[in-house]
Amino acid sequence: MGRLDGRVALLTGAGRGIGAATAARLAADGAAVAVIDLDVAPAEETADQIRSAGGRAVAMPVDVTNPEQMEAAAARTAQELGRLDILVAVAGITRDNLLFKMSDEDWDGVINTHLKGSFLAARAAQKYMVEQRYGKMIFTSSAAALGNRGQANYSTAKAGLQGLTRTLAIELGPFNINVNAVAPGFIETRMTQQTAERMGLDWEQFKKDAAARTPLRRTGKPEDVASVISFLVSDESSFVSAQVIYVAGGRGIG
Repeated sequence: MGRLDGRVALLTGAGRGIGAATAARLAADGAAVAVIDLDVAPAEETADQIRSAGGRAVAMPVDVTNPEQMEAAAARTAQELGRLDILVAVAGITRDNLLFKMSDEDWDGVINTHLKGSFLAARAAQKYMVEQRYGKMIFTSSAAALGNRGQANYSTAKAGLQGLTRTLAIELGPFNINVNAVAPGFIETRMTQQTAERMGLDWEQFKKDAAARTPLRRTGKPEDVASVISFLVSDESSFVSAQVIYVAGGRGIG
């Protein structure tokens, strides 16, 4: 028996990285999973891997900044998988630059994807959770929410998600809905590797430097975040809400 048997999870940005690892972990725990991503190919790949391992999964191409698409994804999840118990909002992008070089498009793209996208996902999912008086929501903040050079847009979005987490925990708590956030530090993902490439840095050296700045002296893997999310969406965490859990190896700034 898995601790998520009978539950249904919807994950945004689940085609790669933390989202894909979390989808696989929740499926291994017994949940049926809706894998959504702007790019349907990696979403289908994640869903196929889950199905090959004996789980239930559907994949959908969704722009999380589009309210109609997000509402439709939640409705399809509930219809095809039977209900909607868990939301994990992971979808995000980076457009790093110093303030004087940051364009309006850099700012809007990051804010809309992380912050508006998470808001729309929560709004779409909450009606199913409120009706059944049960739900778990997880937002993906970051250690960069505390501030990080060249990431005014990203840091602002991730700090905003912490405020959204606490506010929705207050609003939705009376309906037996837990709302929490994870705040990863340096995690080895394609997005992190792209950051190194934009900075003209060697990826392996980039990781070594990050590990040296981390008290645990290693970088994180997507599975490190997925395991924390697995706990937060389970009934083992039924009295945990409005929390931001840093998964950063003891490092304060991401």
